[in-house]
Amino acid sequence: MFEILMKILPFFAILGLGYFAALRGFFSADATAHLTKFVFYFALPAMIFRFGASLSLSEVFHGASVLAYFIGTMAVYLLVTVVALLLKKGVEEAAIEAQCAAVGNVGFLAIPLLLSLLGAAAIGPVMIVLATDLIVFGSLLVIIISARRDGRVSVLTLGSVGRGLLRNPMVMAMVAGLAWAGSGMLVPAPAEEFLSILGAAATPGALFAIGASLAAKSAERLSTAIWLSTAKLGLHPLFVAIATLWIFDVPPFSAAVMVAAAAMPTAGNVYIIARHYGVAPLRVSSTILVSTVISVITLTLVIALVSGWSG
Repeated sequence: MFEILMKILPFFAILGLGYFAALRGFFSADATAHLTKFVFYFALPAMIFRFGASLSLSEVFHGASVLAYFIGTMAVYLLVTVVALLLKKGVEEAAIEAQCAAVGNVGFLAIPLLLSLLGAAAIGPVMIVLATDLIVFGSLLVIIISARRDGRVSVLTLGSVGRGLLRNPMVMAMVAGLAWAGSGMLVPAPAEEFLSILGAAATPGALFAIGASLAAKSAERLSTAIWLSTAKLGLHPLFVAIATLWIFDVPPFSAAVMVAAAAMPTAGNVYIIARHYGVAPLRVSSTILVSTVISVITLTLVIALVSGWSG
């Protein structure tokens, strides 16, 4: 486990560097926003396309793996929803809290971290996680809030969700990479080098951006943040492990990657949605901050455990 911690610490050191740079005023909120855009629209899509172009469709949409991750994630989603409703919280608050426990920082943290620690073969299972989070759970939150406020699920809502997915650069890169792989053509050498150089910026850029964005997060409502962080960092990977190991026939390496991806801290885009709709943004902010700090230890434990599965 100590060896895994030593491998993980440099990643969190870059994250910490971003945090202190923003906290001390060396990196402004505008600079963080622009760095985030660069990573989101250019560096990460380049990395995803490059690795996706080397995959086959069956590697990404392996039926048992998709179902296992979906069921494990839905289990924690429903559990947190029920707990919130029993505590007399509204439907919208329950949906936001469930999102905190179910959707992790896959794009900015899991992809660079797991590819570095577990190798390029991890991209297939990670893309399953990313696609499920974006297409299913990200859409579900918007649909629940819109249905609650409008009293129904309208065609306009579904159309807006669909357009959002189509405009998401990570989804586009995933689809484009798989389409290229399906064509059977090799990526030309200059393009491969271009994607390699640009994609290499994703890891330091994403980690620095995460840290810088955390400097603006608050730590209010700690009791709720601790519960949601426990659900995200502990229950989510546990439920995914149960689904992959005992319910579905998922290859050990794929199971290991998906469990590690499930152990990522709460995603920053949950805060963006919470702030957009005005639903418990401070609670989400606290959860992102708390779960990210705690994940230094919990991720080490989880990755140390699943590394044994992948043999």
